[in-house]
Formats: sequence, C-alpha cells, structure tokens
Amino acid sequence: MTKTMKGIVSSAAVASMLLFTGCGDNKEETKTAEAAKPAAAEKFVLKFSHVVSPNTPKGKAADYFEKRLEELSEGRIDVQVYPSSQLYKDNAVLKALKLDSVQMAAPSFSKFGKIVPQLALFDLPFLFKDVDHLHRVQDGEVGQKLKDMVTEKGYVALAFWDNGFKQLSSSKKPLILPEDAEGQKFRIMSSKVLEAQFHAVGGNPQMMPFSEVYSGLQQGVIDAAENPISNIYTKKFHEVQKYLTISDHGYLGYLVVMSQKFWNSLPADLQEDVKQAMKDATDKEREFAAQLNNEQFELIKEYADKTGKLEIINLNEEQKDAWRNAVSKIYPEFYDADNIGEDLIKGALNTK
Repeated sequence: MTKTMKGIVSSAAVASMLLFTGCGDNKEETKTAEAAKPAAAEKFVLKFSHVVSPNTPKGKAADYFEKRLEELSEGRIDVQVYPSSQLYKDNAVLKALKLDSVQMAAPSFSKFGKIVPQLALFDLPFLFKDVDHLHRVQDGEVGQKLKDMVTEKGYVALAFWDNGFKQLSSSKKPLILPEDAEGQKFRIMSSKVLEAQFHAVGGNPQMMPFSEVYSGLQQGVIDAAENPISNIYTKKFHEVQKYLTISDHGYLGYLVVMSQKFWNSLPADLQEDVKQAMKDATDKEREFAAQLNNEQFELIKEYADKTGKLEIINLNEEQKDAWRNAVSKIYPEFYDADNIGEDLIKGALNTK
C-alpha cells in the first residue's frame, strides 16, 4: 500500500471511530468509548531507510517486513520504507537513528567500524565453511554477542542480512593459487582485515571508493578486486576483468538496526511483533539473496560463453585449502579484543 493510500485509510478509520463514539445515547457507554480512545488510537510510524533499489534482496526484504509488521500489529505500526538513499546514505543514517529521525536502517558492517570494530569478524577470509555455517554463527552465540555490542552503543541490533560471499577477479592473471596474487593491485574497502588478507598473499591492497572501481579496473589503476556476484554483475565488473575465481573466501552483509528511542516507546506486545516480523523478513532476505546470486551468476556465465572475454575458475578443495592456509595466518593479528577478539574468532570457527 502506498504512503498516500495509507493516509486515506487511516483518516477514514479515525473518522469512522469518531462517528461511532458520538452516536451513543448512553452516557456510560460514551465515557467508556472515550476512555478507550487513546489506547485504540495509539499508532506508531516506523521509517525504514536503506540505500539500495527495491528489487535487491535487501529492498525486497524491507518491503516484506513492512507488510508483515503491519499485519502482525494490526496496523498499529505504520512502516514506511524509503529505498535508494531517499532519506539518508549509509554514512549518515547511524546519526539519524540516534536522533530518531529515522527508526530503522540496514547498513553494511563497514559503517559500524568506528563504533563496533568487532564486526570486522565478517571480513576474515575463509572463516565460514559455507552459508549454513555462516547463518549458524549469525543466529548463535557469536552473532548475539556482536548484536549486544551494537545495542550497547545506543542502537537496537535486530538481525543480520545477506549480500553474499565474495569472489576474486583479475585482469592480470588467473587467481588459482595464493602466489598468483603476488604483485597484483587489489581494490579493497577500508578494512585492516582486508589489507592484511592481501598482504598475506603478496598482493598490493588499494583502498578505493566503490563508485570508482569500474573505471579503476577499466583503466588499469587496479588489477583485481573482490566482490559478491551481485556487485560484479550489477556494476558490470565482469566486463572489465579477464578472470573470475569462484572462491567464496569472504562475506558481505548488513546489520538491521533500530532507533533505541523508538524501540523503548513501543509497548511490549508491539516489540514482540517487531521481533517476529524481523525473523520472518530475515528468512526471506536470505532466500532472495541466494536466488539472486544464482540468477546473476548464470548471466555472467552466459556473457563468458558468448564473448569469450571472461574465464571463470572454480577452485577445487585442494586449491581452496592453499588459499585458506595462506590467509588464515592473519587471524592472530586480530585476537586483541579492541580489534575483533580471540573469543569471537574461535567461537565462529567452532560453531557447529
């Protein structure tokens, strides 16, 4: 339902309620109706700001959350989703949440770097065996510890949402074994973990804004990159790289957070509705992310077959082990609790 339609329905409902309460001849009934009005009329507006388009996994899940929470709360919470940075960009939304200017957002982990650096856990290469292991970590004790850390900073951390596992690409040479990375210039996000990851295999990490990656690859300013399939396909990185290695070595995701002020304003029953709607939306978001990843990978393979300009390399287990052994040596560098913490790293590795 559009925000305009929501307003029309809400106005009609209020008018109907006023008409009904004004028609009673019995004074006691009128008093009872008047007393019931504030509780019945208690409604909340939840603005959900995110930076991606509505047809992405995050965008679809946000829209699903809107419908589900309005259904569970029987309209007492009016969820308004604002996609594509209509309200805030990720670098401004955390401040807006503190001010309760917006009530919910789903920034990438990197946006929490200064307040909860422990979320860099998800940057560690080959920490997760597969997507099921990843979700067990996020939904288990380690994930809860991380969410508690964020909540302690004045937010309410609700759920982890997927973008996807990262793959390696290069225009210089195929990345099959760790030594193939030697000397190559890899674009990275601002992350000590990612810097250490590429130094461990002799690469040359280069911090670069995401908006400049395509031109950087096209012009040879950088040789290589790491991205989930969705980023590779939507930004056409596969068209300016010669080699794509399916490595699943790292992970990109989001943390859904809510304004603490807004959360505290909700009665207990509506807080439970938020939790349930978020659980349902998280399940859906993971489905959307997996589906989109598969669909877009098929389109990349079609491009490779049709043009002959891209070679796709699927690492076997022996090759993956070589990468894993080379880059996992950086883990102890982040055992310090002010970085990530040994308990979180080993907790993730040991999650069954």
